[in-house]
Amino acid sequence: MSPSRSVDVAQAYTVRLVQHLVVPTFVLNPRRQVVIWNRACERLTGVRASEIIGTNEHWRAFYETKRYCLADLVALGRPDKLATLYSEHAVPEDGLGFSAENWCVMPRLGNQLYLAIDAGPVHDEDGKLIAVVETLRDMTDQKRAEAALKTLAASDGLTGLANRRSFDQTLAMEWARAERTKKPLSLVLVDVDHFKLYNDLHGHQKGDECLRAVASIIGETALRPADLSARYGGEEFTIIMPETDQRAAVKVAERLRSTLAKLQLKHGAAGAGPLVTFSIGIATRAPDETVSADWLLMRADEALYAAKHTGRNRVVCADDVLAALAKAGAGRDYRMAASNEESLLAKGR
Repeated sequence: MSPSRSVDVAQAYTVRLVQHLVVPTFVLNPRRQVVIWNRACERLTGVRASEIIGTNEHWRAFYETKRYCLADLVALGRPDKLATLYSEHAVPEDGLGFSAENWCVMPRLGNQLYLAIDAGPVHDEDGKLIAVVETLRDMTDQKRAEAALKTLAASDGLTGLANRRSFDQTLAMEWARAERTKKPLSLVLVDVDHFKLYNDLHGHQKGDECLRAVASIIGETALRPADLSARYGGEEFTIIMPETDQRAAVKVAERLRSTLAKLQLKHGAAGAGPLVTFSIGIATRAPDETVSADWLLMRADEALYAAKHTGRNRVVCADDVLAALAKAGAGRDYRMAASNEESLLAKGR
């Protein structure tokens, strides 16, 4: 067999081998045209080899708008594009090829897949690029399971809102971000009025139903993606509102109260009103180096205290605490408690 014939046989064998791989694989030539699109790749993408071989249209199998695939970046020698195009990516120590992960639109299938992608160059004996091989792994189920576990770990089991741990992490993060942007951060604390009396009268099962109902109102009221609604503990809830001034926070709080009123949740316990209501405290601050996120939480708690001790079923802002309590005749006790709390907070910093 002549040398040229041996090469042809070897190439044909290689093509056949790749075609029968169970791993979705395609191969580009140096001009970034598809020369192999194996059967596993057809099954993964819904795109037949006959549609794609000899073209530069391989991106259409994965995305709705034209963009580079990982094999293109290898062929072009463009590692600088990785961070822009892929949420997760890596370059091996030897610098040969790239690895990446991201969500792909998969237009032909009509649903998104999370793919782990590896692309590597093939060189001839002189070091000249002759092909780029890209392999794909469908990690959609694993990625969704990870996301579900992450959501579960950050969620309150009863209400489905963010839990206390998630609240603490988000408050610290948003406070730090607000320090950089110099934009106001608002914190809304919500308490279900006379909830212990509700539990005593209606039982814990009804109490849980009540908490789920009010949590639904709170979760739906914080509509912006950046806002976080959380169960702070027991019958207390909170909303973190980045880049929100006091006036906007008050509007959200009053909307909470009115939405709950329309729900007409029966209370009826002695010492409480006929319906379930909210007391709400609000604190707002554009952070600086003189205070911490704990200060904002303390101020919101003071405002909630004032709302509860001046008649409940109302919204009080931190700036109005003294006036509200003085009007109700509780100002002196509050000032003594606040002074002690601020002293403890200062010692803790």
